[in-house]
Parts: sequence; C-alpha cells; structure tokens
Amino acid sequence: MTVTLPQLRALAAVVDHGSFTAAAEKLGVSQSSVSHTLKSWEKAIGAPLLDRDRGNRPTRLASELLPHARSALAALEALQGSIDAGSGKVRGCVRLGAVATACQGLVPGLMGLWKARLPEVEVSIFEGDDDELPDWLESGMVDAAILIDPASTPPGSRVVAVDEMRAIVRRDHPLADEPSMPIDELLQDGLIAGQGGCEGQLRRIHALAGLPFETSQRVRELATIMSMVQEGIGVAIIPSLGEGMLPASLCMRPLVPTVERTLVLSGPASRPWNPLVGELIAALPEQEPMRRTT
Repeated sequence: MTVTLPQLRALAAVVDHGSFTAAAEKLGVSQSSVSHTLKSWEKAIGAPLLDRDRGNRPTRLASELLPHARSALAALEALQGSIDAGSGKVRGCVRLGAVATACQGLVPGLMGLWKARLPEVEVSIFEGDDDELPDWLESGMVDAAILIDPASTPPGSRVVAVDEMRAIVRRDHPLADEPSMPIDELLQDGLIAGQGGCEGQLRRIHALAGLPFETSQRVRELATIMSMVQEGIGVAIIPSLGEGMLPASLCMRPLVPTVERTLVLSGPASRPWNPLVGELIAALPEQEPMRRTT
C-alpha cells in the first residue's frame, strides 16, 4: 500500500481541528473529499483511524501513525518553503505553538506585525502547555513555538518577551490595595496551582522565600484557576502576560519574591526549519524584547 499526501493531510487536519468540516475548510477541499480520503485509507489498511462516535478522536493505530505523518508533512512544507524562498517568494502557512498567556498577551501583537510585513504568510496558532510545546515542535505538529525558559535553543531563535510571575486575588482581598504581596502572607489563603505549566517558576519562588511548595488545589486550565479564585477558594500566581485574561472581579499584583520567564521564538532542533519561520523572526524589530515586569 502506498500512503499518499492527501491521506496524511486529511488525518492530521481532522485530528487537529476536530471535525471533517473544519478539516475540509483548512485544506481547501470539500468535506466529502476528506471523508472519502480517510475511508479509502481505512479500507486499505483494514482498521479504523478515527473514532467517529467520540468526536473523531484518533484510534490507537492513528496515534501511532500521527507522529510519522506530521514529520513527513513538516519536511514537505519545509521543502516547499525552500523552493519558494529560492525563487524569491515569501508565502505559505506557519503553525505556531504557544502557551495560553502568550496567546493572550503576546501573540496578537506579533500576528499584527507579521500580517503587515509578510502579507502572504498565514500564521495558525496551536495553544498548548509549557511541557507540550517542545514535543509538538520536534514531532512536526507545529513549525515554530514560543518556548518558556528553554534550556537551549537552535541558532536563529529569538527572545520575544520577558515577563514575571504575579499574584492573582479578588478585588476585595485584604492585600489587593497593597503595592506588592509577600508570598508568605498570600499563601495563607491557599495556593491554586495549574498543572499545565509554570510549576517550575512556582517552585523557584517558594525556594527563594524559603517555603515548601504546597498547594491547596491543582487544576489544569487557567480559566478554572480564575474561576476558583473568584469563588474565594484560594489565590493564584500566574505570568504577567495573562493579565488581559482576568475578569473584572480579580486583580493582578506584584509578588515578593518573584521570578521572570523568558519567551523564545524558535524552530525545531532535530530537523531543518521551515524557511518561513526564519522570515517570521527576521521580521521582528531589532529592539529589546517586550518586558511585562514591575
């Protein structure tokens, strides 16, 4: 059996976008074309690739195939990008991974800049957790990512922002009007911590304060953290880039002590970059990265 590019593209698109309709729109083909492509592939291999009764989730077989499919597609897109670059064309699509706070406080400004300077380059955002992004980048699920405090990055990567960890409390909290919040006083209300990232920064803050790292609640989604703080269940510490996500009932205040995060725009370390990633980095202004600190 020969695997075709339309089959690889159809499988990745349905998994990424959750439906045949959305996948077809992304690929620029009809829904029936996507459906027929995947059904014919499933028939050829004699096994289902999607669980259609569970929101088109990938089957175990599809989960094993997806990393190879993404790697092949990423290589093809990088090849096409090199061909276009060689002929002086800067056009195509870049899949960019970023954490929720960067998607809120940083990415919109970057996309506005790229749209103005690279009008034929489309940037598609994939929102993930701190720990997911390096794997997505190396597997080919995304072409570039805004990594948080990476230990190392490939040549050509660029620091795009620096922010700091800050306290989140209700506006009627006793410390809400103070210029800063000592962590030992803040933690008396119980810390609601996220499991989707930032734990490294939280542990560093506790270590600086000479406190054990303890949480009263551990949840995954940032929106859940904010809802729990709203209900008075506890307090939270999140990056300053997330300030725009706060509901009116919450406020963000400087934390003492605190730590900074460095956000780095990078391509993969284990395979050649899509040339368009380099174009995105080259389009950034030659100045100090945005800082969201006290």
